[in-house]
Amino acid sequence: MQGITFEYPWVLWFLALLPLMVAWYVLRYRKQHAALQFSNIGLFKGLGRTLRQRTRWLPYALRVAAVGAMIVALARPQSQLSRQEMDVDGIDIVLAIDVSGSMMAEDFSPNRLAVAKAVAANFINGRHEDRIGVVAFAGEAFTQVPITIDHNILLKQLDGLKSGTIRDGTALGDGLAVAINRLKSSEARSKVVILLTDGVNNQGSIDPRSAAEIAAMYGIRVYTIGIGTNGRSTAHGPDGTRYTVDCEIDEVLLSDMAKMTDDGQYFRATDKNSLDKIFKQIDEMEKTKINVTQYRQTKDEQEGWIALALIAVGVELLLSLLYYRTMP
Repeated sequence: MQGITFEYPWVLWFLALLPLMVAWYVLRYRKQHAALQFSNIGLFKGLGRTLRQRTRWLPYALRVAAVGAMIVALARPQSQLSRQEMDVDGIDIVLAIDVSGSMMAEDFSPNRLAVAKAVAANFINGRHEDRIGVVAFAGEAFTQVPITIDHNILLKQLDGLKSGTIRDGTALGDGLAVAINRLKSSEARSKVVILLTDGVNNQGSIDPRSAAEIAAMYGIRVYTIGIGTNGRSTAHGPDGTRYTVDCEIDEVLLSDMAKMTDDGQYFRATDKNSLDKIFKQIDEMEKTKINVTQYRQTKDEQEGWIALALIAVGVELLLSLLYYRTMP
């Protein structure tokens, strides 16, 4: 009966009559007396009960089954076939991550870049329906991963980001421009760049504010994040050398870049917890829209129960008239 509903479920209460029918049959059977009486039953000693005697209850059981089937049929059982169509209106996102030497500063443990990658990975794991890409920038910018729905490859490439692979410096305009290039032809409902840096724009051929204007032209929203504590921090270079890093973040520029785009915002992260909260806040603001359309078709199923009742009645009549027939 799984997946079956009833048009008139109250009719099923009449199934309580079935135990009463069985009880009536048992009482009637116990009160029956033999048609012929013998003063001595020794003649029948050793004779077992025949199959006919052992199954004399079968016709009545068929009658009870027929009544039960008719009650279920009158309740009008129905099956429902349902189908869902999901229209996922996803979001295309590019993470533009600074990989300059200062991102190796150890004011974040183990360093800024490692923490940024870990938090970004958690963010990606929560965006199952979205296409996401990664752009790396320092003194120049390049695409680490084009926007893709294959998050396994995305996470592997994100983990492979390293400082020192390209010319050092901070080219905010170039980093944003490469991200825009990945999104400008997208037809997604929402297009987003999350730009994370710990420095001041000192490299590149594209002015950061001009890049933000271009982003606004293409309907791309930009969230900028400044990462790093105030003051000096030590850092380990790719070759193992140690050096000192000053935390210089151009918060005015980053704020302007975000505000020049539709509903863009600037955030400041001074530790891992605050960076986590920033990405969670962006995650809440950029919700993927999922439209679910449900179709349901109802089919009456009482024909089978009526057929079962008729078969039970028919078999009962045949057995009563032929195999279980008694002579008056």
